[in-house]
Amino acid sequence: MNTPDLWEQNPGTDRVAEKSPYAPLAERMRPRTVAEFSGQEHLVGEGRILRRMIENDSLASLILWGPPGCGKTTLAHIIAAETKSHFIFFSAILSAVKEIRETFREAERYAARGVRTILFIDEIHRFNKAQQDAFLPYIEKGVVTIIGATTENPSFEVIAPLLSRCRVLTLQQLEPDAVRGLLVQALGDSERGLGSRYLSASDEALEFLAGHASGDARTALNTLEIAADLASTPPGNREKAGEITLEIVQEALQKKALLYDKGGEEHYNVISAYIKSLRGSSPDGSLYWLARMLEAGEDPIFILRRMIILASEDIGNADPRALQVAVSALQAFQVIGMPEGRIILGQAVTYLATAPKSNASYVGIDAALAEVRKSGALPVPLHIRNAPTKLMKELGYGKGYQYAHDYEDGFSGQECLPEKLAGRTFYEPKGHGYEKNIVERMEWMKNRKDKPS
Repeated sequence: MNTPDLWEQNPGTDRVAEKSPYAPLAERMRPRTVAEFSGQEHLVGEGRILRRMIENDSLASLILWGPPGCGKTTLAHIIAAETKSHFIFFSAILSAVKEIRETFREAERYAARGVRTILFIDEIHRFNKAQQDAFLPYIEKGVVTIIGATTENPSFEVIAPLLSRCRVLTLQQLEPDAVRGLLVQALGDSERGLGSRYLSASDEALEFLAGHASGDARTALNTLEIAADLASTPPGNREKAGEITLEIVQEALQKKALLYDKGGEEHYNVISAYIKSLRGSSPDGSLYWLARMLEAGEDPIFILRRMIILASEDIGNADPRALQVAVSALQAFQVIGMPEGRIILGQAVTYLATAPKSNASYVGIDAALAEVRKSGALPVPLHIRNAPTKLMKELGYGKGYQYAHDYEDGFSGQECLPEKLAGRTFYEPKGHGYEKNIVERMEWMKNRKDKPS
């Protein structure tokens, strides 16, 4: 591959031409330095792993795993620029085998001159096993440093030998506040953004767009550009400067805003209706209020956190699997994201709504906390104290402790509360669902405890 002189003389740039004024807004506004980059503080914040790699010029081959529009490609460009590396953009969709070979030959020429080549592979999960195998010897020899980007779980989509030679860094979906910040920045940037149009945007419009972008900065910025065109403001004409309103953003997104203010009364009304539908065992009501929140742009992670709380507070041991379902739903959603994540939410919601209900665990921990606050730090009974030293044994620590496994059915019935609270009950299961088994077990334990030894 013959490389133009421009690239031979300027490592740290890639083969993409200078950004055209006709490039989409998201491309024009792509951050150029770590300082300009927004989000992913767990990777690029002060002292964090990726920032330290860049600052110390100790870059390893990486796989960046995260949802669309979270900054994977942008980070690769920034890494190349700040480490003064030769950058090659490589698409798993568009690149043929012949181009792969030519790319490595080009990288070898740069390596011979002491210049690192960063090979950015977009959608690396789309390469087959043989293609991924072809990268291995060049990584081993240090000819290229690979940065792969994927929206799919690399554990399933990237071959083990390649995965073992790369650090996997997980990027998170951008929060609505971060997306809003990018929109405001684009509106005010005269060099690369929309600043020359002197546009303004209402708070409602920015909130709506940021909320409906699903953490995808690319979608948000490109929709903002469409909205700017719909506002029909002549470039550079301050007198006729227009405003991007909620209605204009709705038109650009082709979505209507529902009555739902995340910081206001309707937010609390809807989430209350949702939780009460789950608690009241109404799967249809639960799905409806879930749909209302999702369509209005509520953060699904907020919804899932509330579901985890409900699984313990309102279901508890009536169905111990409910907590597992809720936690698994959160983990699965973080991997999948929207729009497919709605399916995971729907499954978890219908399970929780139809599960038997009990708040006995919730009531029990609150009762125990109330007693601790009332009676203070009562002394631990001697028989259940630890006795690691001879002196402690002489003082009676652990004396009389009844080891449960020495008894029939693994139950000794020994009192474990402080003497002042002996016989006190905090947990009173109601006998719904699996708690019926717990009630029977507790009744059996009580009878065994009451029997003379």
